Amino acid sequence: MADASMVGLMGRVTGTIGPGLVGEVIVRVRGGAEHFLAHPASAADRIATGTVVMVVEYLPPRTVYVTAAYDS
Repeated sequence: MADASMVGLMGRVTGTIGPGLVGEVIVRVRGGAEHFLAHPASAADRIATGTVVMVVEYLPPRTVYVTAAYDS
């Protein structure tokens, strides 16, 4: 999957993301839902389980950098 097709997709955090933590998100892609390892786009951010996020960078094959999609 090309980088451009992942960037901008929305997902939901299934494992807390934060400084020093590799979290997990589930993203609807390729006609299904897939899990990706996730890091915060801003190194200081902590993103809790259940938060809706947007993919801002994709590193093949299974890593994404995300930011919260909505302000809390």
